[in-house]
Amino acid sequence: MERTSSEQPESRITRRNVLKVLLGYSFVATMAGVLTPIIGYLWPPERREVGRAGRVRAASLAELQVTQGLVTAANDQAIVLTYHERAGVKAFSAICTHLGCVVQWKDDAGYIQCPCHDARFNPQTGAVISGPAPSPLPPYPAEVDGDDVYVSL
Repeated sequence: MERTSSEQPESRITRRNVLKVLLGYSFVATMAGVLTPIIGYLWPPERREVGRAGRVRAASLAELQVTQGLVTAANDQAIVLTYHERAGVKAFSAICTHLGCVVQWKDDAGYIQCPCHDARFNPQTGAVISGPAPSPLPPYPAEVDGDDVYVSL
């Protein structure tokens, strides 16, 4: 049977076509992976200000008494809360004064530690115990009201 000009040839899937499609998808995925963080940097998401200053609830006292220390956020600021039976509740900035890493509370050791360069801080005063941190963690006023811990920022 002769083929007329109105009939189209049968479409076939060839290795070449599959490789072209896969190469095209991998190119698009690579470009998306490269451009997404660049675009995110150039146009960061809009952050809403929720009152930089003032009294903010940071944690429950019961939770803090169990763990003796806690890293949390209050008004978009990282803070570390510590509890001691005699000294009470203390609050400090959770940003290490060495390179700006967020510190951690070490339950087993009972101190505040920076995971980046092993700077250690006193949980009652924020003073540097050891490590490369040049100054103590800045304190925040903390108070207990009922079963809640409030920090003044």
